[in-house]
Amino acid sequence: MPSILSRYATPFTTGLFRISLISGIALFFHYGTTAFREMHEWLSLVLILPFVLHVWKNWRPFLAYFKRLPMTLTLGLCLVTGLAFAWPAITGSASGSGGNPAFAMINIIAAGTPGEVAPLLGRSEAEVVDGLKQKGFAAADGATSLSEIAEASGKDNVELMATLTALKAK
Repeated sequence: MPSILSRYATPFTTGLFRISLISGIALFFHYGTTAFREMHEWLSLVLILPFVLHVWKNWRPFLAYFKRLPMTLTLGLCLVTGLAFAWPAITGSASGSGGNPAFAMINIIAAGTPGEVAPLLGRSEAEVVDGLKQKGFAAADGATSLSEIAEASGKDNVELMATLTALKAK
């Protein structure tokens, strides 16, 4: 059994790395995000096992790298680079919410009143209030924020945004 694992460790590492590489590049350029995201996440996790088997198979040559300066410098550089990308999120100093900008925009819109949002929908304040009431947002009025209207009506911001989107489409 170990010889089978040993024979396939490097080929699986190579194959899964290629998948991770191609899907990672596609994700970076926002190409086929739906097709590549789950593939990239799961198969990158699967890559861990053949990587560990590859290192185990090549343990002596691998240890020899640590006796030379390039391995230390490279690992240090990779650590610093990774921390530089993660630091804003770790410390909370990221610009904006640090999350998905679409969700941040939903919160910005939901903080507005029907009158403030109406021009975005090409509607009047009265049309927005009426449209909300027709879709079950009973607490709708012109002076209350959309998120407060949703909460008072027992609904969430997703239902609110779906209703507003339908009003825009009319």
